[in-house]
Amino acid sequence: MDQQPTTPGQGLTRPPQLRPGDHIAVVAPSGPIDAGRLTAGCEILRSWGLRVTVAPHVLDTHPTLGYLAGTDADRAADLQDAWLDPDVDAVICARGGYGVHRIVDLLDWTALRAVRPKPLIGFSDVSSLHEAFAQRLGLATLYGPMAAAASFVEDGPTAEHLRRTLFDPATTTVLTSPTAGPLVPGRARGVTAGGCLHVLVAERGTPAARPSYAGRILVLEDVNEHQYQLDRLLTQLLRSGALDGVAGIALGSWEGCGRPERVRDVMIDRLGGLGVPVLWELGFGHCPSTLTVPLGVPALLDADAGTLTLELPALAPTATPDAATSSASGPA
Repeated sequence: MDQQPTTPGQGLTRPPQLRPGDHIAVVAPSGPIDAGRLTAGCEILRSWGLRVTVAPHVLDTHPTLGYLAGTDADRAADLQDAWLDPDVDAVICARGGYGVHRIVDLLDWTALRAVRPKPLIGFSDVSSLHEAFAQRLGLATLYGPMAAAASFVEDGPTAEHLRRTLFDPATTTVLTSPTAGPLVPGRARGVTAGGCLHVLVAERGTPAARPSYAGRILVLEDVNEHQYQLDRLLTQLLRSGALDGVAGIALGSWEGCGRPERVRDVMIDRLGGLGVPVLWELGFGHCPSTLTVPLGVPALLDADAGTLTLELPALAPTATPDAATSSASGPA
């Protein structure tokens, strides 16, 4: 089946690709950071010719809530200061965990919108930031490995795919993996959106949440959810109207979610009735080796071929940000 997006378009504004000598800031908007992995991750970034700054509160831990990397105010300030700094060319999160939901409404979105676009990189809990940057800034972002993530530090192909996406994005327009294949066959076009399933579900009902993923290629992955929990999360997306008009779905990894065949059963049961192509196990998310998936970029999903092909590179090829939409402040 061929699905066409209900709202065709060329995607969101793409930040410019990076060059050697550019400056990347590391922030910790979510959980506490392993200092050793952070050091190793920063060394990888420096080996690419980047200047690296670690934000002041990255190694903090909240005084009473040990699952947070410092206070909400400090985590928000680190992120905002990095984004507003004219010398910073990209912002990468140190890790996921939990905490972004607590700081999204502390950010000055008018100020963030007023500065030049730059790549935002992260996955898992950072899904809330990806949604906010799409909805409030009209900006394409990168659902990719983080500076202190095990996959980034320990898996060479993971780091290399992110490096190529940042510096030579024209070489990473076809995303696939050895495990990718059709859960529901077909092809669909749309602008990519999504992230970590349980984080996206937590966005439903919040003031800035998008009404639905109509016309989008929705990318989904998660970690450590039981079969019934995945069912509940997908059912919430269905009941809320989030999946009304979705063009197609690309599924990533489901680490710690039980036997793959049982996860497939849930996906077929909950998503098979949508009548759109569904691609199984594209190889992104919480897996030991992960792809960087651009969000906010037009793409062709071919479930039968096991590919997600970007119709534009993830980042703009010049120092001038891409103006793919009429306004950088419009919703995704």
